[in-house]
Amino acid sequence: MPHKSKNFFSRFLDIISSRIIYTLFSLVIIVVGSYFAIQYARGSWRITNSGIVANAGLLNANSFPIGAQVFVNDKLITATDDTIYLEPDTYQVKIIKEGYSPWSKEMMIQSELVAQTNALLFPVAPSLTPLTFTGIDNVNPSPDGQRILFFTNQAASKLKNGFYVLDLNSNFLSLQSGPKQITDDLEDLELAKAQIIWSPDSTEIMILSKEKEFLIGTDKKINLSEQKDISFQKKEILASWENEIYLRERQFLAEFPTEVIDLAKNFAKNVYLSPDKKRLLYTATDSATLADNLIPPVPATNTQEESRTIEPGAIYVYDREEDKNFKISTVSALPDLLSEKIASASGNSASPSSILNVEKSILANDLEQASPKSLEASPTAFNRLQKADNLSTALSFANYYTAAKLNTIQWFPDSKHLLFVADGRIRIMEYDGQNDTIVYSGPFANDFVYPWPDGSKLIIKTSFSPDSPNNLYVIDLK
Repeated sequence: MPHKSKNFFSRFLDIISSRIIYTLFSLVIIVVGSYFAIQYARGSWRITNSGIVANAGLLNANSFPIGAQVFVNDKLITATDDTIYLEPDTYQVKIIKEGYSPWSKEMMIQSELVAQTNALLFPVAPSLTPLTFTGIDNVNPSPDGQRILFFTNQAASKLKNGFYVLDLNSNFLSLQSGPKQITDDLEDLELAKAQIIWSPDSTEIMILSKEKEFLIGTDKKINLSEQKDISFQKKEILASWENEIYLRERQFLAEFPTEVIDLAKNFAKNVYLSPDKKRLLYTATDSATLADNLIPPVPATNTQEESRTIEPGAIYVYDREEDKNFKISTVSALPDLLSEKIASASGNSASPSSILNVEKSILANDLEQASPKSLEASPTAFNRLQKADNLSTALSFANYYTAAKLNTIQWFPDSKHLLFVADGRIRIMEYDGQNDTIVYSGPFANDFVYPWPDGSKLIIKTSFSPDSPNNLYVIDLK
């Protein structure tokens, strides 16, 4: 009997031991498997065609449009959109799609971090479609970028002459849409040469002609001869508009480091926020140094070479999310359109020297103050955009809204690219200065190039014969 009890007890211990061993073995498998799964997910180890890659980084090779070939160090690897795991290093990445300009960039792959190409490809032979047919003058985009105002006095019927507004929405090219006439033409006012100022909310325009000055809405057609002259109210209206611009700018600039605001205020001109308000485009007027680590570092930043030493005459983009400052170009590399502006304003009392001084500087230069300036308390504080003459005042407001009328670079709607004219060609490049691409080299009047709100098209002014007037055309970038 004792012998049987001993055997039973031994078997019981064997069973318990085996179960403990099995449990421990399972636990080890789970722990080890979880560890490798975590490392795999982080990219620490990755199985590729070249074998197991340790401490891998991830390249998200995406393009717009998709379906392009992806080359890494001149070797075809995959097609967009795809992810590639690579050893940490610097690679030459090229994305090619038939019918589109190639995209290329040197990219640094970092361990366990994701680098994205975000390659925007432009067609090598874009289509051209007319927006207007009767000839246009006095073209002015709205502050919100959703509309364009123009004047025509060459319509078949005199009743069709006047100011028109183009609504730049996705359905514009449908047969049901078209320019909307908002005024008639009064020949004695020479409206083709009148100065135009948009209200900051893009709902009104101020028309400054030789004889009279008007303030009208843009939602319906009005008879100018029935409108009152607002000359005696002009300064107050413009001061209230400047106050509105100042308050918006103050709100957006408050998100940037104080050192960057000081740079924009004291060492730069033509300062433009990107459409998403995360980047700042500016032209340096003096030498300066931008300190490192203005914000806590973030992972997977743009690895292109930046410049913290500011040189006068150079154009830069500062990214407040990544604390990166990229040198884009120099003023000398861009065309001078000033003579065309002066010629188009012939008959105006403004002198060329006064126009030369119409540059954009930030209005919200008092961010160190807890409270913003008040129009009621200090109305004279809001007259920096008003100049001695109508032409300079109109250019001052227009330049504040957009760089379209300046001889410099302007933002593309996606906030990741920049649009400019150089060497008689329209070009688009990335905000870090890479992939400078010619998107149009045909005929156009280079005093007006403007992007469609969604970035799918460009609007230009051109004529295809010496005897025909300029009209607006769209260049299709998709």
